[in-house]
Amino acid sequence: MSKQIIINRQIINPGETKEVNMNVYRLPTRTIMEIPVHVYRSLEEGPVVLLSAGMHGDETNGIEILRQVLRGGHLSKLKKGSVMVMPIINIISFLNHSRDLPDGKDLNRCFPGSQSGSLGSRIAYDIMKEITPQIDLGVDFHTGGAKINNYPQMRCLFKDQKSLEIAKMFGAPFILNSGYREKSFRHEAARTGKSILVYEAGESMRFNEKAITEGINGCLRLLRNLGMIDIELQDGETKTLNDTTWVRAGVSGLFRTTKKYGSFIKKNEVIGNISDPYGEMEEALKSPVNGFIIGINNQPVINEGDALIHIGME
Repeated sequence: MSKQIIINRQIINPGETKEVNMNVYRLPTRTIMEIPVHVYRSLEEGPVVLLSAGMHGDETNGIEILRQVLRGGHLSKLKKGSVMVMPIINIISFLNHSRDLPDGKDLNRCFPGSQSGSLGSRIAYDIMKEITPQIDLGVDFHTGGAKINNYPQMRCLFKDQKSLEIAKMFGAPFILNSGYREKSFRHEAARTGKSILVYEAGESMRFNEKAITEGINGCLRLLRNLGMIDIELQDGETKTLNDTTWVRAGVSGLFRTTKKYGSFIKKNEVIGNISDPYGEMEEALKSPVNGFIIGINNQPVINEGDALIHIGME
């Protein structure tokens, strides 16, 4: 850990706690958009951990997780190391209740960014310039999109042993073997040797108590297992899933399932049904594999080919 952390020319020394703005952007109305970073530092050397959320403005579960982590008081009692917390990276999309930026771009496909590019590209550039070089590892909190309700899960690349170890320290119910996506924060951070893991849980624009509780406990477990805080907390029961598959709609209609997400299902087990609105047709939806339900599409009106149930296999 360096003696100083510097964000937007503001210095945070060991033992200090500060809220600084990563950068300042001006909107068409001259409104200033600031991206706050909460920095907590111990006097003792140790890992620098980033906790970030709100990459997509409608992913509110991660924002609530970090809000509660900030209010919990544990970060002000660090035994060693430093923690950076960014509860809302994408301020303007958060205000618009939107996943994407005003120009339609996905901020998590704008990395590593450009100082003279689009708004998303500039935010990504500042994260890669101001934040990433100063951290050792991080967790980026996300939520299922497009009516997808994700069971709490940590995504990392299993062949990256360091990332897998971090995921086990966090202790989410499921750890998924997940490859990198081009131009994502996780991918570009990995290019610089930094491990960023993705926590996925819940549904967009809807608080999910299970998702939030598991996320908070995961943060505290991670910091405890890194030797950064003292806390009594039960270890999470974690299952590692090497592969996943989506069960898709064979026909259009109304989709229903009685299965709970997180539950185990067997191959050829009926996991839902699709019917037409007029009572003339009903088709059973069967699982193609043995596995755990890690995501459910809550959209009742679906089209042929829609992804309905996400299954993870051990």
